Amino acid sequence: MVEKGLLIVLSGPSGVGKGTVRKQIFSQPETAFEYSISMTTRKPREGEVDGVDYFFKSREEFETLIEQGKLLEYAEFVGNYYGTPVDYVRETLDAGKDVFLEIEVQGASQVREKFPEGLFIFLAPPSLSELKNRIVTRGTESEDLIGRRMQAAKDEIELMDLYDYVVENDQVDSACRRINAIIVAEHCRRERVAIRYKKMLEVD
Repeated sequence: MVEKGLLIVLSGPSGVGKGTVRKQIFSQPETAFEYSISMTTRKPREGEVDGVDYFFKSREEFETLIEQGKLLEYAEFVGNYYGTPVDYVRETLDAGKDVFLEIEVQGASQVREKFPEGLFIFLAPPSLSELKNRIVTRGTESEDLIGRRMQAAKDEIELMDLYDYVVENDQVDSACRRINAIIVAEHCRRERVAIRYKKMLEVD
């Protein structure tokens, strides 16, 4: 029997650097888990590729998938939908592979309800002023949208208790090292390892 994979959920406020950290983790040759690409109705940013960074969908296409129950989680954030295709996640976990999700905080709370055994990591900014600076530096948002994102970030930081671990994204390399260490430790958790050994004893 194949040991089920681990669902790894990385989440945090908009602008905290979730995408940057995720790309850095997956650029490392030792990374062995699968990245579940999210769907969104927002427009691609410069350099983003459909099917690589996100699956970019129209609002109508996204709402059809919601009606069909094809999303593990979804949320509407600052006027756009974000969500995770459910079939890919379940099939990959059942095949014994770890699945890495990089999603919004609203979506993470939905996944927690469906996959309480998952590993939930909250990526936090060093400070709110640094978070605002990162959003402003993007140069893609208006003053009004920046204000809405900052208010949303404060609300999301209040939801930190939903997560198992908190990693501060002060430096990308340091954040990646901490996340990888957490994943290694989670694979050694007694509850996960004991199942395998109990099955071994049953065979003997």
